[in-house]
Amino acid sequence: MGSTNKKNQGALSRRGAIAGAAALAFAGGGARPAGSETAQDATLVMLGDSLTSGFGLSRSEALPAKLEERLRADGYAVRVVNAGVAGDTTAAGLARFDWATGDGADAVLIALGGNDLLRGLEPEISRQNLDAMIQKADARGLPVMLAGMRAPRNWGEAHRTAFDRIYADLAAAYGVALHPFLLDGVAGVPTLNQVDGIHPNTDGVAVIARALAASTATFLDQNMLGTTPQPADQQH
Repeated sequence: MGSTNKKNQGALSRRGAIAGAAALAFAGGGARPAGSETAQDATLVMLGDSLTSGFGLSRSEALPAKLEERLRADGYAVRVVNAGVAGDTTAAGLARFDWATGDGADAVLIALGGNDLLRGLEPEISRQNLDAMIQKADARGLPVMLAGMRAPRNWGEAHRTAFDRIYADLAAAYGVALHPFLLDGVAGVPTLNQVDGIHPNTDGVAVIARALAASTATFLDQNMLGTTPQPADQQH
């Protein structure tokens, strides 16, 4: 009974820490200059795992911060909230979706699935969890963008094919935006990853952020988020 209590306390402590981090991000506790946000900024929540949270990196070096930097440099008034938790599967992301996205979200970028692969979970389970997250977002009127993952080549062909088609299938079924492969150009490149060969280093994050920013800019444009409407007399 005592060991159970300790386990429960540990779980509650972890959840509390995650909730605190999410609250800090929504309150403007990210690594952006003071006064750089305005009331008109759109809030894009990036819901992910350690690839999002920035394993081995500082918060200012993590992907959400670098994605925001690129989008702001391109003229988008947008906050990218780091809602990444190391080790999260699609099931864990679904379980915390509501409170992780919060009330202030204008859109959500779902970047989950890598840990499902590492744990050998059935692709159908990952599909169902991602599907449920899209439905939750849709019920709240939140535009969704999926950042896909791909199964390693050493997986069996049937498993690899079943997993790799999940993101494109869901994007087509729900009409949501899709960035096909989050680690495109980085996966398997030693100089762009940390010593574990899984998590990108700062150079790798820069490569991911550059490609992801292009997809995200299109997503923001399509949903009229983070942009200033052009006056009618200047429209052509």
